Amino acid sequence: MEMNLELVFNENLKNILFVKRVKEPFKGLFNLVGGKKEPGESSIDGAYRELFEETGITKENIKLVKLMAFEYPLEDIHMDVYFGRLNKKVTLIEEKNPLSWHSIEDTDFLGNEFAGDGNIYHMVKEAQYYLDRLM
Repeated sequence: MEMNLELVFNENLKNILFVKRVKEPFKGLFNLVGGKKEPGESSIDGAYRELFEETGITKENIKLVKLMAFEYPLEDIHMDVYFGRLNKKVTLIEEKNPLSWHSIEDTDFLGNEFAGDGNIYHMVKEAQYYLDRLM
């Protein structure tokens, strides 16, 4: 199964967008926006589609850059991780999962309320490293 995650920074780089999962996996936990790639869809097109479906954020609002990929061979999952910075303030449109912004300064992304067993912390740190260089 091919999947994607989108790490969305707000326009001033102080907050990251999360969904609060209403179903498994990670029910009740904060996770990044993302989902499954559709057959015949490129990874980046799937990332933009999921971002729009779950939040209302369009390609015109953000440029996504591939940050990393995770392989989970025991689950047969390949997950591409993208990140980007909003180019302006946007009105979010929730699909199924409630959306919320979390402060980079006030959150370490390692707590039990976050999905990913610490992977989100790693993704945030890597994205912060590249933000000044690529955006």
